[in-house]
Amino acid sequence: MNLLLLQIPVVILVTLVCAWIARRLGQARVIGEIVGGILLGPSVLGRFAPTFSQHLFPKASLGAMEELSTVGLILFLFIVGMELDDRQLRQQRFTALAASGTSIVVPFLAAILLAHSLRERFAPHGIGSVPFVMFLGISMSITAFPVLARILEERNLMGSPLGTTAILCAAVDDVVAWLLLAVALTLVDVHGTPGVLALHFGMLIAYLVFMLGVMRPLATRIVKRRNNPELSIDLLGMALVFLFASAAVTDWAGVHPLFGAFIAGVCFPRVEQWQQAIRARVDMLTSVLLLPLFFALTGLRTRLDLLNDSTTWLWAGVVLLAAIFGKVGGAVLAARWSGQNWRAALALGALLNTRGLVELVVLNIAYNVGAFTPTLFTMLVVMALVTTMCTTPALNFLKVRGTEIKEPA
Repeated sequence: MNLLLLQIPVVILVTLVCAWIARRLGQARVIGEIVGGILLGPSVLGRFAPTFSQHLFPKASLGAMEELSTVGLILFLFIVGMELDDRQLRQQRFTALAASGTSIVVPFLAAILLAHSLRERFAPHGIGSVPFVMFLGISMSITAFPVLARILEERNLMGSPLGTTAILCAAVDDVVAWLLLAVALTLVDVHGTPGVLALHFGMLIAYLVFMLGVMRPLATRIVKRRNNPELSIDLLGMALVFLFASAAVTDWAGVHPLFGAFIAGVCFPRVEQWQQAIRARVDMLTSVLLLPLFFALTGLRTRLDLLNDSTTWLWAGVVLLAAIFGKVGGAVLAARWSGQNWRAALALGALLNTRGLVELVVLNIAYNVGAFTPTLFTMLVVMALVTTMCTTPALNFLKVRGTEIKEPA
């Protein structure tokens, strides 16, 4: 029997139920999906029904699930890149760049301070200090753009000054994080050879120049010549060809296919009808079928049983507090500097502290290349879960809804 045919309905059912419960509790859907993945892993199902877990998710059967989840992540990152609005960024670049800059730099500095102790205790043998620091810094400084956008929509904040600033900061954070991740992956995969390192960097720069300097203007020019704004099946097919070709090139260049998917989305023409059509045709399938497989794989790698003593839990707490205070503190510092009141500044910090799915993508990439041990991976999954769960209660505490919070005149 093909186990994948059994694994898919089980995974979808569990994540749907957990997502429904999360929404009933006032949390983001992704919280329930993350918890659903953990329930299917060794921390819960593997502990209380080990025989059933081994028969349902044997290691030999996970390859097909991982390939399907990778396709889902490629489509997801394409949509994330596609939804970035650089026009708004140009209009409010000062506030967005200041807040995103400090909300990246401060948690990155916290990661640097923690890196030596964490590397001694929890890093895999052979991982270099520079790539380890970069992976840890990215993990602690990233903001989940899609989850943040959904929270803003649910609270009617999307058009408010706070919502606009938050979404622009998250957009800048995502771009910077993926660029840093590309560099970190290049450093991991060079086998200590300076010539190979230079080759990888050269291919990465050439790829970015070609995509942003040639393909994006070319796509915009082609759009201007078309009279029909509708997205046909042929155009959708060509968009998918472009997407997966970009992912394949970055994979071949030693970076990661998800980076290519994100850049392909950034280069996609900003035609509202096209963007809506792609969301309608791609996002639903991705969210319901493919991404739950990714949450299940993340859950299968999450080993809460490894956090089995007070010292390990203490380090998990240190990582969590450093991530929260670094991200929130950096955002609040920039918001106050740009003239916002304390309430608006704290609300911005709470929003940018949202990590969610994008954080899990980064953690899984780091895990796959051998940058994190299962113990450190689990600590960071807990951090991602807790920080994302904190967003809604923090906004409720600050009474943030609609356009109630405004920047001072």
